[in-house]
Amino acid sequence: MIDGPDAGLSLDRIDEWERGFAERAAQAKALAERTAQLSATARGGDELIEVTVGPNGQITDLRLDEEIRRQAAATTARQILSTVRAAQRALLQQVEGVAAETVGADSTTGKAVLSSLSARLSVDDEEPMP
Repeated sequence: MIDGPDAGLSLDRIDEWERGFAERAAQAKALAERTAQLSATARGGDELIEVTVGPNGQITDLRLDEEIRRQAAATTARQILSTVRAAQRALLQQVEGVAAETVGADSTTGKAVLSSLSARLSVDDEEPMP
């Protein structure tokens, strides 16, 4: 047990740490809840393709205009993949925004979430939008 004049200071410091932990836990929970609701949509192939991805970058919707049949299958495949990556880049930008608003984009948690999602998606920032 801590006695003497430093006892109050030590207990205050412990209370401060506890509040800090609780605040960071609440922020992390808010980040998880908000990112779980995200989706992103991109259009490509001269507006013939629309792809929507869910919170983990998975394709949740793919729409092809009937005019897509007028082009080679290889072209369509390439455009679909490019549009998926565009939607995933848009999702990553949304997650960056949510991280900045909740835990802070420069926080350890924010950086870890963004790094993990970016690695899973393997999104190439150099690729032009479709």
